[in-house]
Amino acid sequence: MRPGFSFSFPVTVVVSVITFVYFCTVFIFIHRWFGLMTSPGMINALVYTGISVMCVFNYAVAILADPGWVPSAYMPDIEDSKVSIHEIKRKGGDLRYCQKCSHFKPPRAHHCRICKSCILRMDHHCVWINNCVGHANYKAFFVSVVYAVIACFYSLVLLVGSLNIDSRINEQQRDSFRTVYVVSGLFLLPFSVALSVLLGWHIYLILQNKTTIEYHEGVRTLCLAEKGGTVYQHPYDLGTYENLLSVLGPNIFCWICPTTRHIGDGLHFQTSYDTIPAVSK
Repeated sequence: MRPGFSFSFPVTVVVSVITFVYFCTVFIFIHRWFGLMTSPGMINALVYTGISVMCVFNYAVAILADPGWVPSAYMPDIEDSKVSIHEIKRKGGDLRYCQKCSHFKPPRAHHCRICKSCILRMDHHCVWINNCVGHANYKAFFVSVVYAVIACFYSLVLLVGSLNIDSRINEQQRDSFRTVYVVSGLFLLPFSVALSVLLGWHIYLILQNKTTIEYHEGVRTLCLAEKGGTVYQHPYDLGTYENLLSVLGPNIFCWICPTTRHIGDGLHFQTSYDTIPAVSK
């Protein structure tokens, strides 16, 4: 667990919204559409609860997990033949060194001014988890967004379905739940759109084996390469399938869990320049 965890208003808002939407979905939408004690009602309630639990679990891991701090004793070995590339400063060509942390930066690491530390394979600092999204908690962050998108659209379907049932009952009963339906819709519609865009963005990044920071740096580098008449290729792009495995892991059954045994130490990454030895038969 990361040190220095403190109260966060954005996290409190997210948890409050999740709690409100969950209870509305299960005890109002599902109950009024199917009835909680019926087989369809119980199945939908169990499925929705399972999705919600996995979403909250992964969200909690993303909040509480160490995103990947750079070891204070880290020192790049420029003579190591296993390291294909060394990242250098844009100005001067020296190895990247963080003046604030007083140590060298490993490949893909960046300093977060909010966390006041260098983060391994830093993607961005997220106020909604009050933490950096980095090497060690990126998968938990991504998987929590996947579950959140599924839960939002599932809840929207149940909301619309229960509204159709409500249209057949008397006006007095329908009015008693009107506020709940309106507030739930105001939460679910923008959240579904925003989370879907966020999910699509990170799927793109994963398939390219990029972080958000590397994407923006790559755009700048690509422009400079085109002006110089050269072709830029992202050095950590290993191909779509390998890129996917590098984030989610080689076991497809573990993709839905925040497992991190496959990610390595965050100090060294395979690049497209590495030569993979042939397997001897």
